[in-house]
Amino acid sequence: MPDSRPLSRPYIPANRRRILCVFPRYIPSIGTFQHAYSLVPGVRAFMPPQGILTIAAYLPKEWEVRFVDENISPASAADYRWADVVMASGMHVQRRGIQQINDRAHQAGKLSVLGGPSVSGCPEYYPDFDILHVGELGDATDELIRHIDGQCERPTQQMRFTTQQRLPLTEFPSPVSPLRSLRSYLLASIQFSSGCPYTCEFCDIPELYGRNPRLKSPAQILKELDAILERQPQGAVYFVDDNFIGNRKAAMELLPHLIEWQQKHGYPLEFACEATLNIAAIPKLLELMREACFYTVFCGIETPEPAALRSIAKSHNLAKPILESVKILNSYGIEVVSGIIMGLDTDTEDTDGRILEFIQQSQIPMLTINLLEALPHTPLWRRLEKEGRIVADQERASNVDFLLPYERVLGMWYRCMREAYAPESLYQRFAYNAENTFKNRLAVPVTAARLSARNIYVALQILTRLIFRVGLLSDYRKTFWKMAIPAFKKGDIESLIHVGLVSHHLIQFARECLQGEQGAAFYSEKLASAAKLAESAVPSA
Repeated sequence: MPDSRPLSRPYIPANRRRILCVFPRYIPSIGTFQHAYSLVPGVRAFMPPQGILTIAAYLPKEWEVRFVDENISPASAADYRWADVVMASGMHVQRRGIQQINDRAHQAGKLSVLGGPSVSGCPEYYPDFDILHVGELGDATDELIRHIDGQCERPTQQMRFTTQQRLPLTEFPSPVSPLRSLRSYLLASIQFSSGCPYTCEFCDIPELYGRNPRLKSPAQILKELDAILERQPQGAVYFVDDNFIGNRKAAMELLPHLIEWQQKHGYPLEFACEATLNIAAIPKLLELMREACFYTVFCGIETPEPAALRSIAKSHNLAKPILESVKILNSYGIEVVSGIIMGLDTDTEDTDGRILEFIQQSQIPMLTINLLEALPHTPLWRRLEKEGRIVADQERASNVDFLLPYERVLGMWYRCMREAYAPESLYQRFAYNAENTFKNRLAVPVTAARLSARNIYVALQILTRLIFRVGLLSDYRKTFWKMAIPAFKKGDIESLIHVGLVSHHLIQFARECLQGEQGAAFYSEKLASAAKLAESAVPSA
């Protein structure tokens, strides 16, 4: 049996170890912004992976740790030869990449260890790894470290370490410390809390991380922000919390510290986060977010239909009328990004029309419109499994047997993607936000931190690339210039860059979807074949 005694920190290992921490590539998605990378100098990936970086920082300081994010560049054969132990982490959508890391570790004769959300939710997915770490950072991590310290040979059968006692977030090491620079990432990331009090039917967060959000201290967050700033981030800092207002009191207490930090450092960063839509009912919090420079909030609106929201246990979205909630957030300078799910049991033949009407009424520029995917060990999975509606067909975009015909649901998704991300429509929604959202943001002073030589260089590089690739070469260049010329005249370069980058990605990604090159369920590990998708459901223009 593994030794379950808690480690006394810092743990002093008896042996030297070389640990290779590898994070697999993401499947391209609407939310990974891959089409924007080439427009920003140096950027090759979306956001640093908090989980495996935290583990890397938690390992004994006496051990050599090498971190490789395969979204930037793949681990080399030399990396695997160097290592004593190969550690991986990832989500269900990265399952194939995770397995490839294990295969390469074994080819090199190295011990393979897997932790993170996918294996914690479905350890049965990974029978070939030598060691599984199930659950969050905690007593199982300490047991794992002891085991590796004692021996790093591959076991004769798979071992499993399961967290029974989580490490308090106040004792988490900074995940920024293993990184030398953030220049390769479009966004920086930071975590304040873990867990969400709500039990949306399709979501696995409560079962993985609990319903009572656990928290870092404001002092930890400020220290991590200092470290982020030292590593020269390219853009915003995204709070990767499952729900930023999962603990409203804690969020309210954090925000004054963020405001003070921004003032002290000359407002060098802007923030973004994910939160439930009922955040619109907390005006004091929204005012503090405005003062701290939160510019974007992702809200899982999922559907504009109240009955549908109740059916998926998401009635908290109805604290206020949805359109009113969006307008309230806009009034504090916050651009809303919305999740939209198609294929719900409550969908009808005209669901696509209602979604498009909602998009027009809400004027939300970016929406992650995707097909329902049942994640294992969620209330949705259990219900559909009981009803015999989990589909294993690898040629389908989703694993759900919809109540509407599959081809009809997929066809409605294609229509929404085509119309929502038509350049004229998308730029029109951004124009609305420029006039009704961006102007409500805090008027931050011109500071040395904001007008640094590096920031000016990066902005000029992005502008040059946007003008050349979009303003000169794209087939929607007239639409681009309709936005860009007024922005240039106003001197609103930040908005021009933001709209240009995001729009370019959304338009290109949507076109790939319409050509059958991207999957319709962004949380699925499957990549349905382009031929099957195009053949069965792409509607004529």
